[in-house]
Formats: sequence, structure tokens, C-alpha cells
Amino acid sequence: MTNEEIQQSGQARKHNIAVRRTARYYTLGELSANTREIWFAVHGYGQLAEYFIRHFRPLDDGSRVIVAPEALSRFYVKEWTRVGASWITKEERESEIAEYVQYLSDVKAAIWEELQQKGGNPATVRLVGCGFSQGVTTLTRWLIHEKISAERLVCWGGDIPRECNLPAHFDALNRMKPLFVIGKEDEFITPTVLETMLTHYRSLGLDFEFIPFDGGHVMDAELLHRIVQGW
Repeated sequence: MTNEEIQQSGQARKHNIAVRRTARYYTLGELSANTREIWFAVHGYGQLAEYFIRHFRPLDDGSRVIVAPEALSRFYVKEWTRVGASWITKEERESEIAEYVQYLSDVKAAIWEELQQKGGNPATVRLVGCGFSQGVTTLTRWLIHEKISAERLVCWGGDIPRECNLPAHFDALNRMKPLFVIGKEDEFITPTVLETMLTHYRSLGLDFEFIPFDGGHVMDAELLHRIVQGW
């Protein structure tokens, strides 16, 4: 239906306009000449970066900096007693993806600029991505769409989106050494869902590691620390 036909029928017409807004991110650790590793920690649906980043406290050892961007869409959860944020919904999906991909790249650029100002060398710093739940798809889309090279990709309680595990992406994903960490009692990634997911990855030839743990759809700071110590 053309705009003229819509106008004649009395139906509302959709319009889009780009707006500026203020986003926020949190960090653990101090950028310096001693920085050797920078983590992008991407939270899940209904969470806030301020609280999510606490899971990464054991990794703050003086040589590692954790960066936790917060999703752009905040809302009330738990009957107006708590605020959470979401990276994406089914509404205006493509524009939301493009916007958060650009947002994460802007955060990375700001961090790298600050690193240089404080005597660090971006060329020698390892980038590690860790996403939880909805944060896994968010993080992976960013890394793939922006062709960003990460040392490791930790997918905690989440799945790589199908558009990012096509043959054209295998080399990039395999270089990131994907690690899937899934709770045995995860209410979203049930044993059936998990088996389908891992079978799909194996059929694609994806070189990944899988670690199950006793727990549900949650992050486990102690387990994360043990995993990193084993690298």
C-alpha cells in the first residue's frame, strides 16, 4: 500500500528519526601501561551493568580491565521495585542491532583512547568477550559485524545467533576459541535445547569447548575465575 493509499484509508504511517541519547558503562581495574587484557562483559535481559560487573571482581588482578556496557533500553521489573535493561526486542529489530553494534564500538574506541593516554599499547592488549544470556547474541553480533578480533569468546547461558555462525564466520569464531558455559538446571537451555545447540555447532565444524555446572540460568563468579586460571 502506498503512502497516498494509507492516507486515504486513514491508517497511521510509521516514521523513523535518529536521536541522541546518553549510554553508560562500568569498569573494573585501572587502564595503564600494565594492562594486558581487556574484557567486554555484556549482561543479559533485565540486568544492569553496575551489578553484572560484580561477577568479574575475581579477575581484577592489576593487569586486566573489565568493561561492562549497559543496554540502551531500561525498564522496570519486579513490580516497579527494580530496573533492568534489554539489548533488543522484536520491534525495530534491525535498527536496534545496528545501534547497539555502533554503541559497543564507540565504547571500545573510548577505552582504547584512554588506554593510550595512560601509557598502554592497544596492539599488545588481548580482548576477551564474555556475554550472559541475551548478552551472548549481542556480543557475538558486535564481534562478527565489526570484524573485531577477540582472544576468547565466553558464551554463558546463551547461544550464538544463527546469522553469526555461517560458514563465512567459522574462521573468525574458531580464532576466538568459543567456550559455552551452561548450568545443568538452566530453565531456558534445557538438556534437549543444549543437545540440539551443540550438535548444530559440531555439524558446522565449530571448534568450541563446553563446560556444564551445577546451577541454573545464572553467572558463577568462582567458576569463571577457575576457568580463566586454567587458560
